[in-house]
Amino acid sequence: MKKQNVWLVVFSALAALALLLSACSPAAAPQAESKTVRVAVIMPSSTTDMAFSQSMYSALIAVQKEMGGEAAMEIKYSENMFKVPDAAAAIRDYASQGFDIVIAHGSQYGASVEEVAKDFPETTFAWGTDVNTFGLPNVYAYTAAAQEGGYVNGVIAAQLTQSKQIGVTGPVEVGDAKTYIDGFVQGVASVDPAIQVNKTWTGSFSDVALMTEAAKTHIAAGADVLTGSSQSVVGSIGAAKENGAVLWFGTQADQASLAPDLVVASQVYDWTAMVKEIIASRAAGTLGGKTYILQLSNGGLKIAFNGSYNLPAEVKAAAEAAIDGIKGGAIVVEP
Repeated sequence: MKKQNVWLVVFSALAALALLLSACSPAAAPQAESKTVRVAVIMPSSTTDMAFSQSMYSALIAVQKEMGGEAAMEIKYSENMFKVPDAAAAIRDYASQGFDIVIAHGSQYGASVEEVAKDFPETTFAWGTDVNTFGLPNVYAYTAAAQEGGYVNGVIAAQLTQSKQIGVTGPVEVGDAKTYIDGFVQGVASVDPAIQVNKTWTGSFSDVALMTEAAKTHIAAGADVLTGSSQSVVGSIGAAKENGAVLWFGTQADQASLAPDLVVASQVYDWTAMVKEIIASRAAGTLGGKTYILQLSNGGLKIAFNGSYNLPAEVKAAAEAAIDGIKGGAIVVEP
């Protein structure tokens, strides 16, 4: 073999080896595409209800944005699912479509979640407000210690009322609607047990007209402060605005925009950390079996003071002292 041919063979062999090593190197390996997380949520009211449903929808949108947008996290929702049979059908439909996580955002949906989750063991279900996972490995439950923010709102309300009459417009005496009011009453009593807190339960989460009339009745009886829970409190806030001098304390979402001159503070539900953990847990192979509780201490509950309302410094200081006391355990609010 000629010398020229020998070098040609050597160079050809080296080139072939280089190509082989390059093909096997990690840098040349094709990048696996990340899977889009598909999340569906069923809600009893609208995504803009300024209350319970909006709190969850806002959390989902925040998580989607943090994850990188729609390519990373798909969100589908069914709103105004007041009728449980309709909600149950939607829960099953989303699971049938292959959604990774189905959130049934309403305590009335529990029986439906328990039934459907058994048929879709590879789907993660989450529901609230409740603490029951039904012993199923693919169900998460969640609730809010609403009595904590209720207590803080009660502390503020007790220092602002002039008539010593406070009206409560509640939907149904269950779940976080009840615990919020219980905490509010405790907060008022911690400042002045002589203040009268009158409660009305309309029997409906969605009937705005009933809530409006309940609020007007309290105002006519001398209440100068109102509070309440559920998506129907827009009726109560409307009655306060019509009067022009009745203060409002909100819960579930920041309701300041509904009446900037009258809303003093709102307890806000922030489900963001919980949603992120459920997504991460599912990715790690844990499909359910855990209960989450929003609290002031874990940041799931927040007190949003309305910057447009001129809250006296000493009253705000008392509210912040109550928040710190609850976080640290010095103040225990009974649900």
